[in-house]
Amino acid sequence: MIVYQNSYQAMLIVMKEIIPNLPEAEKFDLKSQLSRSCKAIPRLIAEGYAKRHQKAGFNKYIDDAMGECNETLVSIEQVKDIYSIKIDLCNKLVNTYDITGRQLYKLGESWKNFKIKK
Repeated sequence: MIVYQNSYQAMLIVMKEIIPNLPEAEKFDLKSQLSRSCKAIPRLIAEGYAKRHQKAGFNKYIDDAMGECNETLVSIEQVKDIYSIKIDLCNKLVNTYDITGRQLYKLGESWKNFKIKK
């Protein structure tokens, strides 16, 4: 799934390019939260996909991934606005996570209408 691939690539960028540049004072707040939320998105997509035979189960994971995506997006905005770290990269990541959130929403909506063969 493209949404999985995009969220995984964005997570790598966040972990390698953004997180290391945050101040140590953010170790237990923004740094920790951003690290957890960006890594959760592809994990939730993968876990949901494994349970795709359960219509409601899959949608729950997609909804959770959407929540983590929104949280990541806000955290990146905070990194940019509070610390002015790699502003151009943060803007690209905000765009990527905005698109990812939209893709997840569309996937969830499409799945609601999908009929599982028995």
